[in-house]
Amino acid sequence: MIGDRPAGRRVESCPSPAAIGGRTVVGGQSGRDPSGAGQAAGRTVVVVGGTSGIGTAIAERFAASGAEVIAAGLRAEHSPAAAVARTVELDLTSGDDLERFLSGLSRLDVLVNAAGVLRRGAEYDPEVFARVIEINLNGAMRACVAARGLLARSGGCIVNVASMLSFLGGPLVPAYTASKGGVLQLTKALAVAWAAEGIRVNAVAPGWIRTALTADLHQNPETERRIVERTPMRRWGEPSDVAGAVAFLCGPDARFITGVVLPVDGGYLAA
Repeated sequence: MIGDRPAGRRVESCPSPAAIGGRTVVGGQSGRDPSGAGQAAGRTVVVVGGTSGIGTAIAERFAASGAEVIAAGLRAEHSPAAAVARTVELDLTSGDDLERFLSGLSRLDVLVNAAGVLRRGAEYDPEVFARVIEINLNGAMRACVAARGLLARSGGCIVNVASMLSFLGGPLVPAYTASKGGVLQLTKALAVAWAAEGIRVNAVAPGWIRTALTADLHQNPETERRIVERTPMRRWGEPSDVAGAVAFLCGPDARFITGVVLPVDGGYLAA
């Protein structure tokens, strides 16, 4: 069961050209924010899936920029995100639970859907396949729909976390591949549908990123070597690399960008 609940700190609302300056966390270091996302005081950001991995890095990035961040996810009490954000336990498979949580917010400027699971080698089982789709794709759709009213009022934005497997075939993870392909098309559909309400909807597509989901791969020397050699920038990505891209898509410089899926993969898809 995926349970990731959002917590609040403040982030810059997507379309708003707010003041810049502020600090960010990159690779575990706190320093001047290089993206210009800057001060985000007064903005509220929800990161669904913010209690681990890429989601935690995104929560840290927004919190460092002055946003009120709510990191929602499983094992929220033990999440490293608790150091910078309010953490909330959330079951993404429960539409009522999600709607109840979001309806309790007085304001929302940014929604990031970063929750995701994969079951490498087991996803040809129909029940496992359905479970992965339920969390990765249906959960993202539920969160977007539940947040729509709040985001329309603030002129806010959504960033979904897709994957390089939104574009490529993953033979060991057919459900994950299908779900992330769905996230790509969902992003485009909602961008067109909700643009008139002032809601921007974009996505990032991470490549090979060092997280718990990829630990068995980057800890295998032969697999590690193949991936690095295939990646033009010759390294694995870090969660902070993805967080920087999300911060850009939610910042003032992206105010005329919607419906985009931005690869964060060191050139892997281009090679």
